[in-house]
Amino acid sequence: MSRKNNISRRNITSAYILTTISLTLVLFMLGIVGWLVLNSKKLSDTVKEHITLTIVLQDEINAEDLGLIQDELRSMKYIKTLRFISKEQAAEEFSKQVGEDFVKLIGYNPLLPSIEATLHAQYASTPFVQLIESKLKKNPLVKEVIYEKSLIHLVNQNIRNISIIILGFTALLFLIAISLINNNVRLLVYSKRFIIRTMQLVGATRGFIRKPFLYKSLLQGLVSGVLANGLIWGIIYLINKELKEINLFLSYDLLAYLFIGVVTTGIVINWICTFFALNRYLRLSTDNLYRL
Repeated sequence: MSRKNNISRRNITSAYILTTISLTLVLFMLGIVGWLVLNSKKLSDTVKEHITLTIVLQDEINAEDLGLIQDELRSMKYIKTLRFISKEQAAEEFSKQVGEDFVKLIGYNPLLPSIEATLHAQYASTPFVQLIESKLKKNPLVKEVIYEKSLIHLVNQNIRNISIIILGFTALLFLIAISLINNNVRLLVYSKRFIIRTMQLVGATRGFIRKPFLYKSLLQGLVSGVLANGLIWGIIYLINKELKEINLFLSYDLLAYLFIGVVTTGIVINWICTFFALNRYLRLSTDNLYRL
C-alpha cells in the first residue's frame, strides 16, 4: 500500500510538472505573439521610414538655391530626414559600389547633386509620395524625383497582409492554448477522481472539494505565467541585442502590461479549465468513474 501511494504521488507530481510546463510554453507563445502585435506598428513604421526619395537637382545649382530648396523640404510635414549628396560624394559612393574610379575612366563626372529624403511613416504611401513629387517638380531647381513606386505599394500591402495573418494566428493559438490546458487539467483531475468521490461520500460539499484544486490551479497559473515572462524577456533581450537598429524594446509600461496580461491569462484559463473539469467528475455516478 505504501509503495502504491508513493507511485501515485509521483504520478500526480509528474502530472503537475507536465501541466505547468505545457501551460508555460503556451503562455510563452501567446506572449510572443502579443509582443509582436504591440510592436507591429513600430515595425511597419521602421520599414516605411526607410523608403527613400531621391531628389535630383540641376547641375548648376548654387549654395543659396540649395539652401532655399532644403528649407522648402524641411517645411513639409511629410519629410522626416534630409541628406544632401554633392556630385563629388555621388561619384565617390558610386566608385565604391563598382570598385573602380569611373570618373578617371570616362574623364568627367556625369552625376548630378541630389537630396535623399525619408518620410514620416504615416505619409509613406503612394498618394502622399505623388503629391510630394508633383510639388517638387514645379521647382525649376529640381530635375527629377526618383523613388520605387512599386516598393511603396508592396510595403503597404504586405504590412496589411501580415497584420491579418498575425491576428488570425493569435486567435488560433489562443484556441489551441485553451484546448491544451483543458486536456492537461482534465487528466490531472482524472487521476484524483476516486479521492473526489471519497470526499463526496463522507459528506464534503462541492465548494469544499473544489477549493484545494482551484487554489492549486491559481498557483500553477501564476508560476507558469512568471516562467513564461522570464522566457519572453530573454527572447526580447536577444532580439534587441541582434537588431539594435530596429530597437524592438517596448516601453516599460507596455512591457509591464504584457507581463501582467500573460500571468492573468495563465491564471484565468487554468482556473476556468479546472473548475469545469471538476464539475464533470462531481456529477458522475460511482459506476461511471470506472468507465472513463
